Amino acid sequence: MADLVERLTAAGLIAVVGESGEQRRGPNARLYGIVADRAHLAALDVRTEGVSVVVSDLLGAELARASVPIADDTGTGPAVEQAVALVERAAKEAGAERLHTVGIGAPGLIDPATGELRDSSGLPEWHRRLVAALQERLPARVTVENETNLAALAEQREGAARDRDTFVLLWLGHGTGAAVVLDGRLRRGASGGTGEIGFLPVPGTGALPSATDCEGGFHSLAGSAAIARLAREHGLVAAGPAHEPQAAALVRAAAATPSSPRSARFLDVLADRLAIGAAAVVAVLDPGCVVLAGEVGQAGGDVLAARVEERLVRMSPLPAEVRASTLGGDAVLRGALLTARDGAQDELFGPSPR
Repeated sequence: MADLVERLTAAGLIAVVGESGEQRRGPNARLYGIVADRAHLAALDVRTEGVSVVVSDLLGAELARASVPIADDTGTGPAVEQAVALVERAAKEAGAERLHTVGIGAPGLIDPATGELRDSSGLPEWHRRLVAALQERLPARVTVENETNLAALAEQREGAARDRDTFVLLWLGHGTGAAVVLDGRLRRGASGGTGEIGFLPVPGTGALPSATDCEGGFHSLAGSAAIARLAREHGLVAAGPAHEPQAAALVRAAAATPSSPRSARFLDVLADRLAIGAAAVVAVLDPGCVVLAGEVGQAGGDVLAARVEERLVRMSPLPAEVRASTLGGDAVLRGALLTARDGAQDELFGPSPR
């Protein structure tokens, strides 16, 4: 143990932070702690409409935060440059001369063999180019993970699923997806596509999805565009913050007035739709718990979660509690930061290469 402490101290990874044993005879024992500024980390939440970044120290304490909107008509090169410049500015603000690890959360499929973001229908090209650009510009280890998977990791460690080893997170936002955690481990599947629930064939869409287009699948019932249309059909008007997606604002407004006849009817129909996808997942995986996340899941909160759970009780012989995300809009960033921190600590504190 003494040799290990000496090695870590010499490497600048730990330092004396105090003493203990004042109440007993003999010399006091030294207390050691991780040197927080030994390495700096960054986490990115990459969306179709922009990028958010957080920079932290090795213990995960936030040092800087920034975001930049990226318009639909922005070219690939300028979009990548805006995102990379954002990371560089945030690192400078945090006082980080260099970043050790950068964790990226993005929509789409991650190739389990290479860890790279694969081509995904409907996503801008700059998403894929951003990973390569960060690897070229930054002297850091850059990793990328599906946004839904990162949200699930964050909910498991710090959020709604802290008491669960097995659960499914249902992502409800611009797109739809699911993350599967079984026996404490995130499951990605043979091709990295576990949880592509937007392609799940469901009744009520009038069509079937294809290998390259999820229209006609669960996405057509639960994607943000479909939810916004449903709200308008029920006479609801968005009144949320200007930066909030329309579907989320409409759901938030309805959840705030659940006793209103219009809101109640809308929430009931929305819960019917969400329960179809949730019931399919519950029937196959028996997760015991479903977490509603993404902009819409967060906006619906406990009001929407309770309605979905009521329908699952009627539809499924398997018990499943439905919970709303407790991490708000930070779930993906928190998951990316936790992943970056774990990777950095494993590398820095792991056995020395021989």
